[in-house]
Amino acid sequence: MAGGKVLIVYAHQEPRSFNGSLKDVAVAELSRQGCRVTVSDLYAMGFEPSATRKDVTGALSNPSFFNYGVESHEAYRRKALSSDIVEEQKKLQEADLVIFQFPLYWFSVPAILKGWMDRVLCQGFAFDFPGFYDDGFLKGKLAVLSFTTGGTAEMYSKTGVRGDFRYFLWPLQGRCACAGRLLTSCPFPVAAARYPALLWVQGPGPSDQFWS
Repeated sequence: MAGGKVLIVYAHQEPRSFNGSLKDVAVAELSRQGCRVTVSDLYAMGFEPSATRKDVTGALSNPSFFNYGVESHEAYRRKALSSDIVEEQKKLQEADLVIFQFPLYWFSVPAILKGWMDRVLCQGFAFDFPGFYDDGFLKGKLAVLSFTTGGTAEMYSKTGVRGDFRYFLWPLQGRCACAGRLLTSCPFPVAAARYPALLWVQGPGPSDQFWS
């Protein structure tokens, strides 16, 4: 990976959090190895998570009935997506490795990261029909899920109260693998599907520290 380009998509509000520290360590270590690291700090950027009509500049292909998937696909083809989406797509195109750094919220990603996926990984850019899973447009790239949880390791086991974490990672990996098996079915080819990173640290403080 030395000399490669890395994009870290970071979703946490507090720079001094455990997630913030993990992001900082990744930046420092990857840079030390000679990688060029770019961070999309979604909260600091004020990234808009909602997929709306505003994502399309200019006229709609069907003004009488708004279908986001259809309109974002057409907008990508016409180079008419909003500038914030285009900027994130450029970062993705340049990256060899994508790291998603986030705290687990209700067995999934924070809303701001889900919105990033909804808006950035649009049809035409990340995948098409045909042109997904092994033929996704981001294949050849790798992705890693690096996240913290709000509970102990036992809670996320097969017999734990929250269930085996691999099951609730499945739709997340699928979302990110349609583009070429980056995670398993969305746009990337898979480091993450094979090596999801569940980060957990036992601490002496209250349970809310696990979320940080």
